Amino acid sequence: MSCPPCPRRRALLVAAAGTALAAPTLASSRRALAEMTEGPFYPPRAWREAWPDQDADLSRVRQGERLLQAQGEHLGLELVVADTQGRLVDGAEIEIWQCDALAHYRHPRVKAEPGRFDPGFQGFGAARSGAQGQARLRTIKPVPYPGRTPHIHFKLRHASFGELTSQLFVAADPGNESDFLWRRLKTADRPGLTLALQQATLDNGLRWMARHTLVVPA
Repeated sequence: MSCPPCPRRRALLVAAAGTALAAPTLASSRRALAEMTEGPFYPPRAWREAWPDQDADLSRVRQGERLLQAQGEHLGLELVVADTQGRLVDGAEIEIWQCDALAHYRHPRVKAEPGRFDPGFQGFGAARSGAQGQARLRTIKPVPYPGRTPHIHFKLRHASFGELTSQLFVAADPGNESDFLWRRLKTADRPGLTLALQQATLDNGLRWMARHTLVVPA
């Protein structure tokens, strides 16, 4: 939906990035996602506006005539925004950010030394949910960061619920149980923030695919 008075629309999901996956089912509890800190590496808007490439594809960076490819295992990510009543939310702004395959974030406080960053990884991406509550992004499978299990940060914005910030974890990753933020989550909140990865089946440069529903307050 594009404004609070407008009714949220319902529809079936379509295949993400050309790869057929089963549509995600909304959690039976329709439990709103647990909010978490944005962490120290959320890149300020004014700083990232100077980046040469900004879009929903974090896995490729265009520099003039060159198209650089990110290191790591590429991931097609489809996120669906729905509320606790099961209504799909269109027009929601979705931002994601994570460290690159070298375990470094793009942030003004991180010194840009030669070879420190993967130049083919955008670091931050954004999309807006469509009429079916759905947004597609392309990134890499998250890698461990010193002291943290693999994770993807995300931020949601919409007039109906304001702004929500949290993190997505990889299902069954061995690092989860030792991660201090994962351990703080209630058991009932973990499924809402856990990505189930599936191997991609088409030759489109992707190694993994994931669809996940982000449940927001009604």
